[in-house]
Amino acid sequence: MKKTLLLILTTVFILLLLGACSKGKGEKVKIGVTGSDGQYWDIIKEKAANEGIEIELVEFSDYTIPNKALADGEIDLNAFQHIAFLNEFKKEHHLDITPLGTTQIAPMGMYSEKFTSPDDIPDGAEIAIPDDPTNQARALKLLESAGLIELKADFEILGDMSGIANNPKQIKITPIVAQQTPRVLPDVAASIINNGVAGQAGFIPTEDAIYLEDPNTDAVKPYINIIAVRTEDVDNETYKKIIDIYHEDEVVEAIKKDTNGGSIVVNIPMKELKNIIK
Repeated sequence: MKKTLLLILTTVFILLLLGACSKGKGEKVKIGVTGSDGQYWDIIKEKAANEGIEIELVEFSDYTIPNKALADGEIDLNAFQHIAFLNEFKKEHHLDITPLGTTQIAPMGMYSEKFTSPDDIPDGAEIAIPDDPTNQARALKLLESAGLIELKADFEILGDMSGIANNPKQIKITPIVAQQTPRVLPDVAASIINNGVAGQAGFIPTEDAIYLEDPNTDAVKPYINIIAVRTEDVDNETYKKIIDIYHEDEVVEAIKKDTNGGSIVVNIPMKELKNIIK
């Protein structure tokens, strides 16, 4: 009887051990990011591990590398860009990558250490804006909505400074790397900062921005951030599970905390996402 009981207990122990080992040998997924300081990534990694998925975050220093790394197979997914940026980048570089799901929208804001309103910015002042094509156009639209410049009627989503029709205050607009826009604040009258970047820099966008983009308008939908994948992997169930984890309540709350409320988690069905992309 004792031998039978011992045999049963030993068998159960071995099965549990094998189950744990099997779970620990889950698929490894490399995700390219341009910043991983947020607590929410730790939560995502932990939740994924519980599903047998090991996530490795691969950090890149700027926006020009993660899409090429994805296309070349150096990473499996990336999570750093919005729809408009991906559309332009893959067209320019002939990359076969596509959005797998939405993540956040980070309304863009104007920040200043010297002024409390766009109306206070004097003639000839300098304003920094992000230098990548889509965010540069977005920043110029924000300057227009703030009343500082006027854009040409045919200004498009990838427009640049040649699309400025009127600059009554002769504002000097200086494009710089997006991640540097908070750091130049002491040297400029104002800086246009992506709110994800602003939150990481310690700002509370809804309190600290002197002017903030309205995240609820259709015009802002092209700036919804996404997780991208090689098109051949768009039906990968492991990658889809990561999208699901991203939208779990604990992750959503962590993103609010990490970005000081500057980023809003968005979960758009694929059909609507495809329409936005078009």
